[in-house]
Amino acid sequence: MKVSLCMIVKNEQEVLEKCLKSAVAYVDEIVIVDTGSNDNTKQIAQKFTDKIFDFTWCNDFSKARNYSVSKAENDWILILDADEVIINWNKPLIEKFTGRNTNTVGRIKIINIVEDADGRLKRTTDYVSRFFNRNNFHFEGIVHEQIVSKDGSSNDREIIEITVEHIGYTNTVLKSKDKIERNIRLLQNAISLNEKDPYLYYQLGKSYYLKKEYGKTVEAFSKALDYSHDNCLGYLEDILITYGYCLLNTGKYSDALVLESYIPCFDESPDFHFIMGLVYMNNGMFQKAVERFYACVDKDEAKVEGVNSYMAYYNIGVIFECLGYKEDAVAFYRKCGNYEPALLRIKKLL
Repeated sequence: MKVSLCMIVKNEQEVLEKCLKSAVAYVDEIVIVDTGSNDNTKQIAQKFTDKIFDFTWCNDFSKARNYSVSKAENDWILILDADEVIINWNKPLIEKFTGRNTNTVGRIKIINIVEDADGRLKRTTDYVSRFFNRNNFHFEGIVHEQIVSKDGSSNDREIIEITVEHIGYTNTVLKSKDKIERNIRLLQNAISLNEKDPYLYYQLGKSYYLKKEYGKTVEAFSKALDYSHDNCLGYLEDILITYGYCLLNTGKYSDALVLESYIPCFDESPDFHFIMGLVYMNNGMFQKAVERFYACVDKDEAKVEGVNSYMAYYNIGVIFECLGYKEDAVAFYRKCGNYEPALLRIKKLL
């Protein structure tokens, strides 16, 4: 098994070297396609590969991705962005995957470092399709491009043992690269060509959410839900959870109760139970809120760090404190470990 890392870059001098240093030990070839850098991106790339190509940007990510893949020598392709760093690569399991899955797309684990409104960093986890055999797959979509079968057939997706850390959602990076505005423009153009594609509205909503424009997020997600005919669609969970946070952030607490009907679909999701706990909590339905938060803590992995542990316990503590049960509140705050808001509540109560 040989793997080619294929990347498209532009003005990535701040992050590219760290990315390539993390990858060079695992991949057999690095292909860099530059879409118009005017900084030291190319010079940094030259430290790791001589396969550097120029591509005239045409507002179409799939064309740039496919061009990068066309320059690879190997059939197995890994896609990374310049602000991502490999932190885990299980070679035996990856080789096992490639030996039997040429018609399956590999989903890698991405740990996003996200900066909230208060400047605090938190970690969220996604599994994203990034590893595939180029004989069977290519990219489609001008923005938030997707890996699809060349013959148009359906295909399986499987989680593989590659983990990367992504810093692209910190406020500093987003502001410096104007990524959100660029994506919004491209998505709006794509929607003008296909006005009933739920995936495009989903991605548009995510872009508005990063800008903290919650009203526009709700509008985009509402259209995504209107055009979605599968109540257990792969990205529906993310839509509903983010939709719920937007409704709470805009004070539309009772409107957020619409999420109740989806509980059976996402019973195994601690993140969905958590947002439902917050919805019930903000509607004064405390018993139901506690039940949802309890449902979080028996789940193995959450997309947002702490949702299935200290953050759930913290909210149960807040409910007990509000109801006047101070000893119970302190007991749950203590379950939160070193979570600073819980420590502050304990200090105040004691």
